[in-house]
Formats: sequence, structure tokens, C-alpha cells
Amino acid sequence: MKLLGAVLIILASTWAGIEWSRTVSERSRQLRQLKAALQSLEAEIVYGMTPLSMACGHICRQVGHPISWFFDSFRKKLDAGHTTAYEAWIESIEEVWKYTAFKQEEKEIMKQLGATIGQQDREHEQKQLKLALIHLEREELEARNNQMKYERMFKSLGLLGGILLVILLI
Repeated sequence: MKLLGAVLIILASTWAGIEWSRTVSERSRQLRQLKAALQSLEAEIVYGMTPLSMACGHICRQVGHPISWFFDSFRKKLDAGHTTAYEAWIESIEEVWKYTAFKQEEKEIMKQLGATIGQQDREHEQKQLKLALIHLEREELEARNNQMKYERMFKSLGLLGGILLVILLI
């Protein structure tokens, strides 16, 4: 019976360590998705001259969750027509943010971008999108560095913490 309890404790703590490490790697994956989505948005707006709502519809089919949820929510709010593009952008950020692995820095970058989306000419929007992409590139680099530093550590910590707990309980 003690052996079964010890195995369960070790398995549970190892699982917790793997989940912690997954959140670290999830941030860099989602940042790559967001950058790809914003690059697609830039291409749709600037080169395709696609309306914002339609461009967001195309993007939400190209990227995975939760980034696609954001663009889908934004598109729906634009189509409903009851808010400005900036208000729809902010509401969509607030609605979807809890499902992302992003930090406050990414939220601020997205809010700054939202202040110009749909309100400026194509050239100015392109500049703002490029600026947001530069900032997101910096955040992705930081996320990758954190991933390299902490991902393996969290996995090991989970396993070793479980072993330590079993030793203390025996």
C-alpha cells in the first residue's frame, strides 16, 4: 500500500512539473502564431486591400487556438457594428486573454496596435503592424530563452519534489 502511495505521489508531482514546463513552452508557440497572424493581417490589409473584418476571417482559419479565437471575436464584433474597431479590439483582447500564455507585455503591445487598426491609412497601419512585430520578436526571444532555462528544470523539479515528498513521508 505504501508503495502504491509513493508511486502515485511521484506520478502526480511529475505531472505537475510537466504542466509547468508546458506553460513555458506554450508562450513561445503562441507568440510565433501571433506574429504569423499579424504578418497575414498586414498582407491582407496592405497588399490585398481586404476589409478588416474579412481579413480577420481569413486569419482565424490560418492560425491555431487561442489566437484564432481572438481574431474571430474581433471579426464578429466588427460585423455586429455596435463598436469602433478599437473598442472591438480591446474587448476581444480582454475576452480571449485568459486562454493565452501571454504576459502583460504582449497585452500592452496588442493594445497599442489596436489603437491604430482600422483608423489610419494602409501605410500607417503597415508601420504600426511592423512595429508590433518587432516588439513581439523581442518578447519571443525572451520566451525562448526562458523556455531553454526553465522547461527542463520544471520537469526535473516535479520528479525530484515527488521523490523528496515520498522520502519525507516514509
